[in-house]
Amino acid sequence: MKEFLFQTYLIALPIFLTAIMGYIIWLLQEQKKQKIADAKERNDRIAKEAEERLANSKGTMLLLRVQLIEYHDKYMKIGEIPSYAYQNFCEMYEAYHELGGNGMITKMMHEIEELHLKKKEKER
Repeated sequence: MKEFLFQTYLIALPIFLTAIMGYIIWLLQEQKKQKIADAKERNDRIAKEAEERLANSKGTMLLLRVQLIEYHDKYMKIGEIPSYAYQNFCEMYEAYHELGGNGMITKMMHEIEELHLKKKEKER
């Protein structure tokens, strides 16, 4: 009887260990699949957030451009610019420029600077 139990044990043990190893391998594969799915989800989310930031930056830049043009047109027509408006213009231009804006607004900035300098000369 002992011999029979020992033989059964010798046959059952490898089968049992094989089943446990198979289960462990399956768990590791599932874990790997989940990691891949999580990484893809994270990368997709990061890409979407980057697109949204880019759209927000572009929208902000366009709003700044509109405001800079309005300031330029208003104060060039008047022929002078108050210090507070000049400071606002300079800060908006700096933000606009940092967002990647350039071109015609830079020319307008130089015109506003000249206007501000002329006003200071008049005050003396």
